[in-house]
Amino acid sequence: MILLSELNFALPLENPVLRFSIILFIILFAPLVLNKIRVPQLIGLILAGALIGPNGFHLLERDSSIVLFGTVGLLYIMFLAGLEIDLGDFKKNKDKSIVFGFFTFSIPMLLGSSVGVYLMGFSWMTAILLASMFASHTLIAYPLVSKLGVAKNKAVNITVGGTMITDTLALLVLAVIAGMAVGDITPDFWFRLGVSLMIFGAIVFLLFPWVGTWFFKRYEDNISQYIFVLGLVFLGAFLAEAAGVEAIIGAFMAGLALNRLIPRTSPLMNRIEFVGNALFIPFFLIGVGMLINVKVFFLDLETISVAVMMTVVATVSKYLAAWITQKTYGFSKAQRQVIFGLSNAQAAATLAAVTVGYNIILGEAPDGQPVRLLNEAILNGTILMILVTCTMASFVAQKGASQIALEDMDEEHEGGADRSADEKILIPINYPENIEELVNLAISVKSEKSKNALLALNIIPTESNDVKLEKEAKKLLEKASIAASATDDTIRELVRYDANIINGITNVVKEHKVSDLILGLHKQRGISGSFLGNLTEGVLSRCNVTTLIYRFTQPINTVNRYHIIAPLGAEKEIGFPFWLFRIWNLGKNTGAKLIFYGNKSFLRFIKDLHKSHATEVELREFSEWEDFLIISREMKENDALFIIMSRKNEISYSPVMKHIPKYLNKYFQAFNYVLVYPIQRGLSDYKAGNIFSPFVSNFESLEDISKTISTLFKKNR
Repeated sequence: MILLSELNFALPLENPVLRFSIILFIILFAPLVLNKIRVPQLIGLILAGALIGPNGFHLLERDSSIVLFGTVGLLYIMFLAGLEIDLGDFKKNKDKSIVFGFFTFSIPMLLGSSVGVYLMGFSWMTAILLASMFASHTLIAYPLVSKLGVAKNKAVNITVGGTMITDTLALLVLAVIAGMAVGDITPDFWFRLGVSLMIFGAIVFLLFPWVGTWFFKRYEDNISQYIFVLGLVFLGAFLAEAAGVEAIIGAFMAGLALNRLIPRTSPLMNRIEFVGNALFIPFFLIGVGMLINVKVFFLDLETISVAVMMTVVATVSKYLAAWITQKTYGFSKAQRQVIFGLSNAQAAATLAAVTVGYNIILGEAPDGQPVRLLNEAILNGTILMILVTCTMASFVAQKGASQIALEDMDEEHEGGADRSADEKILIPINYPENIEELVNLAISVKSEKSKNALLALNIIPTESNDVKLEKEAKKLLEKASIAASATDDTIRELVRYDANIINGITNVVKEHKVSDLILGLHKQRGISGSFLGNLTEGVLSRCNVTTLIYRFTQPINTVNRYHIIAPLGAEKEIGFPFWLFRIWNLGKNTGAKLIFYGNKSFLRFIKDLHKSHATEVELREFSEWEDFLIISREMKENDALFIIMSRKNEISYSPVMKHIPKYLNKYFQAFNYVLVYPIQRGLSDYKAGNIFSPFVSNFESLEDISKTISTLFKKNR
């Protein structure tokens, strides 16, 4: 037992419990206080770190624990940037990312080197190393942009891609200058660097996804999955250091490598973002603040002049890069602000460069003091530059991102009422083993904005008065609610007494104006022709909503490719835009590749859609459903199948469809598959009671369908 008199309250505080408590309260209250005066929370945490650190009131020492958690936070920022990047947009805009990366690296390098030599009087080696500090940047404002919901904007994707390029080049410059300073630059140096980088890239981009897929298939425990991902991130960071570049590059690469395996709508993604934003990233910002020594700027004129010059050069060069990129690609002013805000903050690579340069001793001065590659004035000036650029970046990025978010909202209002708020996806559940996967599918295909779109249903026979059945039903529904809550979604639980399952489902569809229906098949069983026949005669003939019949053999996040087979005339069905919207959402949210099979008319729609809504898509002409089994030869491990079906006598119906259950059981038993029944005009109730009736009632031509597709995707952006 420790008495109060025995506690040590001397500064800096040493009690670990009290130290951690103070940091947690800073993380809690600093953003709350500064938000009232419209100061970004990132700045609040940096300033708080300056106040409590060694150069402020010295409440806490910047010891190994702060450094450790701060390092984790820095790697977390880079990992999240790689994880949240839209790979479809990234591939589509990779040329723009390369161009921006060139601008944001070359302009600071040229301007910084010239200013360093001709205005500040440094040697070329010192000036080039100083310029590399201006060329690099840290995505410190990325959490702000992500929080405002514009992380998938083209400007953000280009900036994140450019960050990888400029930081890698800047850190390579650091490695080369450091080697030159100590005389290590030889042909062997370049050979070792090239080989080590190739080995590093191969391990991260080839081995990490394979190991990740293997792990997620076999271990469903949430904690195990999170620890596994965190382990890969830090392994990637270590491998980057071993290859000769900074750890932040490894963390970013790990995010890109695991991008497909961690969908943005998944529970795992929610946990990764929560822990990082609540704990690790704030620790990093507080640690950066502890480096700031305000006193130096009032005591040393050289430090002040160097700091001002460095800050001006870094800011002007990054602004020029953002401005030229804006003019080159016709971006808006708000997008330019986001690009500049994300790329202006100096922190991670800058600290690495100044630390390395400060520790390299070139010789000894006449007074016995060491001559360093980067002197103490540059070291202190760097800290001021970090404070100013991080502050400016946060304000500018927040302003630009807020404007983009407002513009998106205005476009939605101009386009009419937001139907995504009205969508309702019904999930009848019977088997406990497939509940979580059915909920995951529903979350992956729904509109991202809809947080209350899911309904879970369990039907109890009316002749049964067994209390046990009702308890079991509620237990199944509770499991569905828990699965949805892991992604911050809510699910409405419905227990219904009815004479039979078909009546129960159809009545709930009508009563709740359901837009989509997801039916699950038992994992260990196939699908029989009689089951499909009964389903067609029952639910499908009476519920004219987009219906997905799902059987899974592996988790949805481990699927690499979806093969979507559409029958002749699929694009002429009234429900074509709505099932396509769901599948496209699945591709965007999971990062899986979508391979569409269909005739030329159908593929033309997909091609046009892909121009404005990028995701990874491949088009294959296919019109002979009698040769359906050809698809089985195209399927690889971790592929899945979508088959667009039709009710009998409708436009896209083919007699081959009655043989689909037999084909699936024989040739596709090892794969996930989904049978999709679209809304169809022939059913008399397609207008009445359907939330999409304002759209479908106006369909008169294929052009109307194209407009509807654009409207749906615009509202889900």
